[in-house]
Amino acid sequence: MGTATNWQSAAASWYHTVALKSDGTLWAWGYNSFGQLGDGTTTQRTGPIQVGTATNWQSVAAGYFYTVAVKSDGTLWAWGSNYHGELGDGTTTDRSSPVRVGIATIWQSVAAGGYHTVAVKSNGTLWAWGYNYGGQLGLGDAAQRTSPVQVGTATSWQSVSAGDAHTVAVRNDGTVWAWGVGGNGQLASSSAPVSLDAALGNQTVTTAAAGQHHTVAVTSGGTLWAWGYNPSGQLGDGTATQRSNPVQIGTATNWQSVAAGTEHTVAVKSDGTLWAWGYNSEGEV
Repeated sequence: MGTATNWQSAAASWYHTVALKSDGTLWAWGYNSFGQLGDGTTTQRTGPIQVGTATNWQSVAAGYFYTVAVKSDGTLWAWGSNYHGELGDGTTTDRSSPVRVGIATIWQSVAAGGYHTVAVKSNGTLWAWGYNYGGQLGLGDAAQRTSPVQVGTATSWQSVSAGDAHTVAVRNDGTVWAWGVGGNGQLASSSAPVSLDAALGNQTVTTAAAGQHHTVAVTSGGTLWAWGYNPSGQLGDGTATQRSNPVQIGTATNWQSVAAGTEHTVAVKSDGTLWAWGYNSEGEV
């Protein structure tokens, strides 16, 4: 993007992008009808515009029409569409500038799904809010929440990822759990966390990512696994067959990290090479 050489990380949703620079500033561009760029307007931007003046942004995630981010002081902020309470500020009012979510200062990471949000605190607890028609919040019901609610009582959550209407999370012991809508094979539909250990052969999982309707995971042995919706080959198993159980992708044992889009997947190997597969009508692969 331009000539800047200090971009650190980025997150992308359907029509907007947000990115962090190494100086702690946050920038956004793209569609902005709901204020998801966080610049105080609903004006579309074709190039990066800074979100406020803060220089302590740590991580950021983009939902369909909203954005959530964590600052280095452990506070959590959100902006954009809030129709389903996905901002977590206790209302369903859209916000065009960042609003703080609660008063906690121990937020560690956050993930944005279609219209629901999940986040991990530094004490290992997991929290969720927003749209919940399919149980994607993991709270045992289908009731929408406009403020963070703790998912179960476990204090060992390490990371979490949110798809359109399902969620996948990894615990410190390497176990992987999923919940939400499972009609496309991404899991057995459940409104509470379900362990996927048996389906993965009790392997230790280091990271997992939820796409719109598919899920991918990397194990400590460097193998890559995928399951769920697959009409565009987003699972990477050489077919377009939907999988209701995890299948290993190739035989490589040096996968390091993975990310899942709407119907495509990208992953990095430990040798620094980048791989992509799935839907490619817009050149996303």
